[in-house]
Amino acid sequence: MTNRFYVSGERRAARVNELFGAIAPRYDLINDLQSFGLHRLWKRRLVKLSAVRADDLALDLCCGTGDISHALASVGAHVVGLDFSDGMLARAQQRGARHHTYRLQLVCADALRLPFPDRQFDLITVSYGLRNLADLEQALREMWRALKPAGRLVSLDFGKPANLLWRSLYFSYLRLCVPLFGRLFCGDPAPYAYILESLKHYPGQAALADLMRSLNYRDVKFINLLGGMMSINSGKK
Repeated sequence: MTNRFYVSGERRAARVNELFGAIAPRYDLINDLQSFGLHRLWKRRLVKLSAVRADDLALDLCCGTGDISHALASVGAHVVGLDFSDGMLARAQQRGARHHTYRLQLVCADALRLPFPDRQFDLITVSYGLRNLADLEQALREMWRALKPAGRLVSLDFGKPANLLWRSLYFSYLRLCVPLFGRLFCGDPAPYAYILESLKHYPGQAALADLMRSLNYRDVKFINLLGGMMSINSGKK
């Protein structure tokens, strides 16, 4: 059965925006529940692998509630957190008020049409964002354009395990258990059933690495987490 939040083509952005508007108030809580808190460890791994430096200019794409943005700012980077969901950015703003972060600017914009000049950023991070974009190749081209020479792209997302048995168990968990959290805490399973639907149409970590290489990213690699259930892809301009 097709998930109402997943559509292809031009309408996808509007549906995804609707989805994140609906789940923003409980987004962090349900992430903790469905990952048993492990998403926090994976995001720390992302920040470590980004090799962020004090005074880097970093773009946190699809920043959501801003946990990666604030982590980058906490080590001294100047950070732009970009998302197209007003609801998610409102949560990121609240997080900033609690942590008194002054090195972070939040921007509401489309990841496929970045409102920045060429060669501006030392680092671009994406956490659970690429899978939601209507045109992955266009997004990668935009990030390439916005990166400085030798700039780094690091992305964390759901993966596709190479082991078929492990993949089957993983997809079963996403199909049966994760929507239950949505029903219990959002009153609607569809926003979390969307995860599996979007993952079916996502190329996965190995194919993403190949796509990045075809677009002239260099030093491209990926790291599997939990046997490939999650992955971190990275590359340089």
